[in-house]
Amino acid sequence: MDPLTQGTLGAAFTQSFVKKRPQVRMAAGFGFLGGIAADIDVLIRSNTDPLLFLDYHRHFTHSLAFIPIGGLLCATLAHLLFRKRTQLPFLTTFLFCTLGYATHAVLDACTTYGTMLLWPFSDARMAWNVIAIIDPLFTLPMLAAVIAAVRTQNTRYAQAGMIWGALYMGLATLQHSQALTMAEQIAAGRGHIILRVEAKPSFGNILVWKTITETSDAFYVDAVRTGFAPKTFEGVQIAKLDISRDLPWLSPSSQQARDVERFRRFSDNFVAMDPVIPNRIIDVRYSFVPNDIGALWSIGLKPTADDAAHATYQDHRNNARAGVEKLWKMLTSAS
Repeated sequence: MDPLTQGTLGAAFTQSFVKKRPQVRMAAGFGFLGGIAADIDVLIRSNTDPLLFLDYHRHFTHSLAFIPIGGLLCATLAHLLFRKRTQLPFLTTFLFCTLGYATHAVLDACTTYGTMLLWPFSDARMAWNVIAIIDPLFTLPMLAAVIAAVRTQNTRYAQAGMIWGALYMGLATLQHSQALTMAEQIAAGRGHIILRVEAKPSFGNILVWKTITETSDAFYVDAVRTGFAPKTFEGVQIAKLDISRDLPWLSPSSQQARDVERFRRFSDNFVAMDPVIPNRIIDVRYSFVPNDIGALWSIGLKPTADDAAHATYQDHRNNARAGVEKLWKMLTSAS
């Protein structure tokens, strides 16, 4: 999730456990700090390996086993910086930071990116696909509850914010289930034999979902609107990546070939060749327009590169405005 949401949930969760009214404000601050601390993994980057950050984002700092370690590191820093102002014993600071830190990975797992919750026991990336990376309807009421708790020193506001978050996640889970059912119905109508089907929330809402159905040779990308006015928005299909067919020049022993496999693992094997740009591999899971394959990121390969050269990572999130306009029409169009 975005940092504001992560910090807000960490603050609300931490405030909910406070017994002493004067500590509500400090619980919010340290809970917020703990709530965002796990994303320090974004600093794990390399000037020579463009894909390194993909390997380590939502990795060990996001595992359940790392929570006490992350809480300790966060509390140590917070205690050094703020102990004179807060007069809190280190154990209390540690408790507040750890409670905030504990919310981060679980919230991230509710999104679609994939989080290594069980590292080091498993490298599986868990993605429950029930909420978008940014969702104002989830975040803003909870933020208002945190602010109200700080101003009044009343933890009941924070607890109300947590109840709102739980109810919203429950509704999102129901919507996700409906989106999956609609995707399966679309595939059945086409006579497809389904290998996998996924539904992912579109930007900022839990009504319009991107659905991806995998068959033996292709991905079928559509969008569905759930709720009381369900609607289907047919999309496009794209052939699955086949290296021998699509990249016959790629040496299996080259670094670019290894990078393709890294990108494939990161993308949960939802990969295909860009239909417009040669030698570009896209992650078909994400796009601003739910029934499109305008990928948000990709890797680029060069046939002339030497065997030691890395693939390049490319970000395509600069055309958001047009995508948001199309999404809004899907949200508001008549059934």
